[in-house]
Amino acid sequence: MVSRDTGRAVRAADRRERRADHRAHADYTGGVYGSMLAASVVVGAGSLGSFPRAELVLLLLLTSLVFWLAHVHAELFGARLARHPPDRGVIRRVCRDEWPIVKAAVPPAAAVAVSPLLGLNVQGALWLALSVAVAGQVGWSVAAAHRAGASRSLVVTTASVNALLGLLIVVVKIAVTH
Repeated sequence: MVSRDTGRAVRAADRRERRADHRAHADYTGGVYGSMLAASVVVGAGSLGSFPRAELVLLLLLTSLVFWLAHVHAELFGARLARHPPDRGVIRRVCRDEWPIVKAAVPPAAAVAVSPLLGLNVQGALWLALSVAVAGQVGWSVAAAHRAGASRSLVVTTASVNALLGLLIVVVKIAVTH
């Protein structure tokens, strides 16, 4: 017979494990999604104004914030609202779980910001940001597969699929600019 304290401890450990699994899934999913979003923003940023680098950095960061807010809203008020209103703890957890969408936009934005130091013109900065975003997308997916304990072939498969999706975004960029 299991004591009441032992049963509680086991249930608490199960809850912690489920939360950790959820956080790991959310981090990687948001990272892949955010990287793809950043790459798409770079592709769509064809007509920048007088300060193209600053505008692209702002566009990347602000777009990711808007999508983060949309994801938080959907998570909090989608199915949850029908069951019960979210409390502060749930709101903080959802905001934290969706934050990788914003984090994934930071490396491409940083690439644009440092591009003058690399001697790149605006087009070079766009290509650098796109490359960084696609690399992030592949990196997040590989990290997710590895963290989930996927086989080597599944890790390679997810990397390949995300590289292919990134290549598709690059093809769109080439088609849009030519």
